[in-house]
Amino acid sequence: MLLRTFAVLALLFTLPVPATAATPHCSGYVALTYDDGPHKQFTRPLLSALQSVGARATFFNIGYNEEANPDLLRATVAAGMWLGNHSWSHPHLTKVDPAELTKQLAETQRVTREIVGQTPTLFRPPYGDTNAAVEAEARRQGMAQVMWTVDTWDWAGVSTEKIVKAASTAKAGGIILMHDGHRNTLAAVVPIVRDLRARGLCPGKIVNRDGTAVVTAP
Repeated sequence: MLLRTFAVLALLFTLPVPATAATPHCSGYVALTYDDGPHKQFTRPLLSALQSVGARATFFNIGYNEEANPDLLRATVAAGMWLGNHSWSHPHLTKVDPAELTKQLAETQRVTREIVGQTPTLFRPPYGDTNAAVEAEARRQGMAQVMWTVDTWDWAGVSTEKIVKAASTAKAGGIILMHDGHRNTLAAVVPIVRDLRARGLCPGKIVNRDGTAVVTAP
């Protein structure tokens, strides 16, 4: 099911592709996003797969996982990926009290900044569970709330083929939801990027702007 995107402009660009491949022509841009990391088993292979096709993605990480795996957070940044806030411990944020809501976002901001010197400007609520109070708190802490336009259902354990098929419905300006921590998601990286480029689309960056969802070339 398509969900609206809050307070974002998808302005997308790619890393250089390998010298043996032609530079792709980008007539539009799609954001690849991965939630729930860093993951001991999957983050490094995921980064390698993205780099192998010259693609960058946004990682909406859980603060607790970042604190437990600082080397993987550093590796994510070193690989040229972008970081977003996915709360500290992945609760339903609409069900916590205001103090806990503030802490869930602030602690992830803190640990990300302490480990890699970056403070995320993008936020994705766990489970997509949000309301006006959650969005307002994210904005108060300097973050735009980001949802998605394509859910690959990788979190439900669907096959690589189904993940790729879902991603193939993404259009220019779309944001694809995936997760760091699933073998089938890892296997889907290369075919997803190849399909995008076959359709003249390139992976890239989500940039907070004025509440619209307009896609432009860099």
